[in-house]
Amino acid sequence: MRDIPPNLAAHLEGGATTLCRCWSLTRRDGLVLGFTDHDRPLTFEGIAFAAVTGLEAAEATAELGFAIGGGDVAGALAATGLNEADLARGLYDDARLRIWLVNWSETGQRVLLDEGFVGEVRRGESGFTAEVRSFAKAFDEERGRLYMRSCSADLGDARCGLAIAVVEAVVAESDGRLALSAEGIGAYADGHFTGGRLVFTAGANAGFATEVKRHGREGSLAVFQLWQAAPAAIAPGDAFSVTPGCDKSFATCRAKFGNGVNFRGFPHMPTSDFIIGGVRPGDGALDGGSLFR
Repeated sequence: MRDIPPNLAAHLEGGATTLCRCWSLTRRDGLVLGFTDHDRPLTFEGIAFAAVTGLEAAEATAELGFAIGGGDVAGALAATGLNEADLARGLYDDARLRIWLVNWSETGQRVLLDEGFVGEVRRGESGFTAEVRSFAKAFDEERGRLYMRSCSADLGDARCGLAIAVVEAVVAESDGRLALSAEGIGAYADGHFTGGRLVFTAGANAGFATEVKRHGREGSLAVFQLWQAAPAAIAPGDAFSVTPGCDKSFATCRAKFGNGVNFRGFPHMPTSDFIIGGVRPGDGALDGGSLFR
């Protein structure tokens, strides 16, 4: 049950009300932005809530148990609020969202309606719709260590223990969206950077990062296909950095990186086919001993 402050409750019972909704977004980098559907800006809790942002709330749901509730917030893309470039760069992914019902004539009369996180953001030509996910989404996130054949560490992190060499390069040619080529790094074998992380360090896309879908060579050029289109057109001369890719298999860890001793998976774990397959004549000496000696 939600407790409504007495002063707001008295205002609601008065017949004529002066209510609006306010949203605050806290990005993972700490930047806090405020928006309201009122026609004048409001300020409370140290947050300035900008007006005329075109934000409006849709229907919200809440469910018992561990189901993830939430709703949608729709709005227009504007330079003074949420814009296409910032959304495309992922600056608002998993941002903390708070929603208030506020008496705009007396902002001290307000109640916090909901808290959650920004989920999927769908962008159109002139607007966007952001999914609001409740705190129950934390139950869908991986916790602890999973028993699986592939490595559970990320390449170069503390558990991996490998010092990753970041390769710097400059775009030579590009289709402007998903494909680019670069000079000077064509000596790396095909696929060396497949699955790696590419970050633009200069140009219109500076700071934008995405995963490499495919890496190959064409003569002296290294050719890249990206999984995610850049928010602005990729142009010759744009600088970027890229790291090698890792498919998290034990064979790659040992052969490509020489880091098998730090492998954080269970490569000899039997698969379900092995477990339910049974023993057939001629399969060998299946006496309960090691299969890898």
